[in-house]
Amino acid sequence: MNFSKLLLTAVAASALLAAAPAYADVKLGFLGGFTGPIESLTPPIFNGAKLALQNINDQGGVLDGQKLTIESADGACDATAAANAADKLINSSKVTAIVGGLCTGETIGGFNGSGKPGNVVFVSPASSAPALTTLDDNDLVFRTTPSDALQGVKMASLLISKGVKNVVVTYVNNDYGKGLNDSFTAAYKADGGTVDADVAHEDNKADYRAELGQLAGTGDQNLVILAYANSSGHTILQQAVEGGDFKTYFGGDGMVGDALTKGIDPASVKGLIATRAGAPQGAGTDAFNALAKAAKVDPTGTYVPQAYDAAFMLALAIEKNGKDSRDGLSAALRAIASNKGDAILPGQWKEAVAAIKAGKDIHYSGAGGDLTFDKAGDVDGIINWLQVDDKGQFVDQGPIK
Repeated sequence: MNFSKLLLTAVAASALLAAAPAYADVKLGFLGGFTGPIESLTPPIFNGAKLALQNINDQGGVLDGQKLTIESADGACDATAAANAADKLINSSKVTAIVGGLCTGETIGGFNGSGKPGNVVFVSPASSAPALTTLDDNDLVFRTTPSDALQGVKMASLLISKGVKNVVVTYVNNDYGKGLNDSFTAAYKADGGTVDADVAHEDNKADYRAELGQLAGTGDQNLVILAYANSSGHTILQQAVEGGDFKTYFGGDGMVGDALTKGIDPASVKGLIATRAGAPQGAGTDAFNALAKAAKVDPTGTYVPQAYDAAFMLALAIEKNGKDSRDGLSAALRAIASNKGDAILPGQWKEAVAAIKAGKDIHYSGAGGDLTFDKAGDVDGIINWLQVDDKGQFVDQGPIK
């Protein structure tokens, strides 16, 4: 046997293997408030995004077999914290795109700090303030949840339909609270309702009795709280119940969560109504519900379907773009959400890849609907209403008509 020839052959084979490209994982970032006023909402939302990646990787991954991973960073529902968290994801971890932020200030802070300079696409599943619509973003910021311009209108319509003709409002003094308050109060007045007072409040205070006293002084017993379940929303509700000046309570999506009624007598808040983004009935929602239940993820969790959609759409855009690159990703995202071509449902990753490779147009029809982006990166949608039962838990009542 010619051992020299065998050795040369082995060395050559080793050299070829060494020269072969080693693909790194394709990485997304997740920017969300794991601490702060929405900390109870964030883990389920993150689970929604991770479920999308699991479905994709189980079907071969992206870009001819590369694994899609996601790294999280805590934006704490705060613009400054989000800027630091986004900087880590974008400039240290080198993510291709970001699912997030969740709070609107988080998204704006993270994007303006590192996203815009880094040419990074952000797709938020939860930032609902109208301020995102007018953000100077170079067509890089999108969302899979409808704007509060819609939520405020629907909330107003709901209250009027239930015979609530006068309210007082307190809202957290940030982009989310102010935007939702402006939308709600304008629509409510246009529908014939009376806002006896609307008072801004700062988050994370221990005492809101001064604000509540100002509102109670109007004599109005219908209190709308536009804040967060883990922070001012809970404190205000608890102190309002203790004060006994109000009979009925209402809130927006930030108020939805088990943390809101913790430590409060359920009987005193039974019937509390809140609103949040919902999912339409249809093939996309049915497909997502089946996938979520199989993975033991609550498909009805606040912004969980929207987080799945955000992650799945970013993966589709990466596949459409044909490379792990930030360049061209925004255009690719619009291409897979153009309402043209073959419909792709949640979980249909192999079908999407096959269509893209065949040069076909695709359109993602997700858990939140068809999700066609307008010029501002916004989507249409529906708003559901929920009501607190006698156990202090929110029960979804379906879409507001």
